[in-house]
Amino acid sequence: MILSYLVPVVLVVMLIAASIRILPEYKRGVVFFLGRFQTVKGPGLVIVIPAIQKMQVIDLRVITMDVPEQDVISQDNVTVKVNAVLYFRVVDPEKAIIQVENFTQATSQLAQTTLRSVLGKHDLDEMLSERDKLNDDIQEIIDAQTEAWGIKVANVEIKHVDLDESMIRAIARQAEAERERRAKVIHAEGELQASKKLVEAANVMDENSAALQLRYLQTMSDMSNKNASTIVFPLPMDIMEAFKDMKAKHTAPSDTRKNDTGKNDA
Repeated sequence: MILSYLVPVVLVVMLIAASIRILPEYKRGVVFFLGRFQTVKGPGLVIVIPAIQKMQVIDLRVITMDVPEQDVISQDNVTVKVNAVLYFRVVDPEKAIIQVENFTQATSQLAQTTLRSVLGKHDLDEMLSERDKLNDDIQEIIDAQTEAWGIKVANVEIKHVDLDESMIRAIARQAEAERERRAKVIHAEGELQASKKLVEAANVMDENSAALQLRYLQTMSDMSNKNASTIVFPLPMDIMEAFKDMKAKHTAPSDTRKNDTGKNDA
């Protein structure tokens, strides 16, 4: 008698235990009734009737996925190896279960193909300098295609862009040439500015003779302060012109006498 009552009680207890599920806050259960979608349950206590109902549990937290290293040929025909990291989460558990067989694998494959497609449309310089823009472009494309699966792509980050040794040396030479070009441009701009200031100073001295004399005295003072064995005295151009006039006056009479002597001999 006791066994006849105990067996049904044990079966009922086992049935209740198998029917009770407890889901945490970050999980949801997609319930199917006889193979057809019924509802999404959770979090908390969930009752599922065995053999009639079936529940698949979905995690709603952000999933971090490493995108494997991809061989990418850039628009300027440079082969690089690129890998990235993808952040996404399930926002619609019903679509994530019904619309795609394995949403994790599908998202990974889509991220790989999108990474190659987007980076292949850009030059190597853009891959290295405009990484934020490329991340946004990849994120928008993947998010638009995974929306039908109930997936929200939060962010995509390109981690590494690996180059071979020859390309690294070429980029180093290019950077060095760019620095030399900038140095030459800065030097030329400095020479241009200095020449303009010299022209302005020359115009001021030309208009005011006192300024020229002050500059002459300042130069003499600067030379006297230096320990030099040779002293150079700069002479104004007016004095040199006076010496030339004096020389011309002394040479003119002698030439006249030579001419007169030649005439008498004739």
